[in-house]
Amino acid sequence: MSTLQAPGLYSNLWKLQGIRLLFWMHFFSAVLVPFYTDWGGLSLAQVLYLNAWFFLCNFLFEVPTGSVADFLGRKASLALGSAVGIGAALLYVSRPSLLVFMAAEVLFAIAYTLHSGADEALAYDSLKANGLEQRAPQVLGRMESFKLGGIITATLAGGFIASTFGLSAPMRAYVIPAALALLLSLTLREPPVQASARKERVPYTRIIIEGGRYFLGHKVVLLLALELALTNALAWGLIWLFQPLLERAGLPLRFFGVVHALSCFGQILFLGNSARLERWSGSMRRLLLGATVLAGLSFLLLATTRWLPLVIVGIILGFTFSLPRIPLFSAYINHHVPSERRATVLSFVSMVRTLGIVVMNPLIGLLAERSLSGTMALLGAGLLVLAAGSRIEERHLSLPAEPPAAG
Repeated sequence: MSTLQAPGLYSNLWKLQGIRLLFWMHFFSAVLVPFYTDWGGLSLAQVLYLNAWFFLCNFLFEVPTGSVADFLGRKASLALGSAVGIGAALLYVSRPSLLVFMAAEVLFAIAYTLHSGADEALAYDSLKANGLEQRAPQVLGRMESFKLGGIITATLAGGFIASTFGLSAPMRAYVIPAALALLLSLTLREPPVQASARKERVPYTRIIIEGGRYFLGHKVVLLLALELALTNALAWGLIWLFQPLLERAGLPLRFFGVVHALSCFGQILFLGNSARLERWSGSMRRLLLGATVLAGLSFLLLATTRWLPLVIVGIILGFTFSLPRIPLFSAYINHHVPSERRATVLSFVSMVRTLGIVVMNPLIGLLAERSLSGTMALLGAGLLVLAAGSRIEERHLSLPAEPPAAG
């Protein structure tokens, strides 16, 4: 290894990996629906309303909180995000109330958006200060692995924490890793960044006007983004319905996190073997459509059985074949957008995907209140209909080096 030009900054890399691991140790995710319904007294429909509220807040705060990293520094943004996350968790367990939960979700949205992108930017600039920019893909990939490691560790532990200490205990327990992430953030060193190198935050009006114009005028981006938004909005329902399905099938609460962790492993296996799966299926189009079909069939299986082994299999397969499609679609959308418009167009695509969840979640909640099986059947049938009606062609999934700007 060559001599490091700024070894103090290079130490940021392992610290950022640790911060990712700790910040994403969401013990509460293992029992989130029982926490809301049994401890919080919410209906299932209200749970999904709350998630839609979080996504709306996440969308509204993405640009303003990004300015914190630009003007105060990435270290300050990460430390502040961890501190706000602590406040959100403490507010959540202060009193079971929908209004309290909504306020806590505002804080969680601020915490997530303060972390969003700040750690990656700090990692890249730390590498650049040492002349090691070429290692960025490996370093950022490792940070994502630590994030998944935090999620899996927390989901495995969360169910046991809840069954031993009560449904609110996993939310209280999150304060510990969030506090450690805060302390670790304070030890980071901010690389010198020239004013010209700071990322310009794109205002909402520019995103909507320029991004929307390109989005509507580019057939391939429109097709890819709409299919991603629609299928993701339907698949997202499983995140909130898998715990009621497990509860109905009779799985003890302490094992909910185990099923969630196995579902995460399934997604990791799918993404890690996407190239091999593409070769087996014959093309990326067949792989994406096949994944949608298999996800739909998994949802239909969950609609027709209460036998615990089949319910667990259906949940794992449903997660494995639905959610990993997001980064695959996003990769191809990226390759159809020119560099000078990438920020606005991709932000607009993200808005469309978020809007799909905001609209669908309350509807899924209302349907699930009436019939859990019926809701899973409708979601599964919807995925199969979207797969049958897909207009995406193999040529849309090519990877041009740099497409021309749309006229």
